[in-house]
Amino acid sequence: MSLQELLNKKLFKVINTGSCLETVLTKPFCCDLLSSAMSKAPAGGVWITVIANMNTLAVASLTKVACIILAEGVTPDSQTLKKAREQQITVLASEQPIFETSLLIYELIQNDYKRSL
Repeated sequence: MSLQELLNKKLFKVINTGSCLETVLTKPFCCDLLSSAMSKAPAGGVWITVIANMNTLAVASLTKVACIILAEGVTPDSQTLKKAREQQITVLASEQPIFETSLLIYELIQNDYKRSL
């Protein structure tokens, strides 16, 4: 499943649509500790977090995650949103808790994989 296909499902509020929409989603990644995310977030991953600041964008850019999903109704401030636009990072939002959001992403990726077999 590509990032564009995820966006097309309209399951999450789109905060910012970035570039690289053809990126294939690899797996969900849940982490609220930026130093841990910096070393463990997978390229192509969907990073689900409640941290909505400039440092989150920096880590997303560094690790090459496909997108960030801000869970639990968290939204970025205007400065962070401006930076997401400048850096062309896709940021989505979910009202659901981190676990449920991650589980949904996992199921979508798995179902897409099974269909491709």
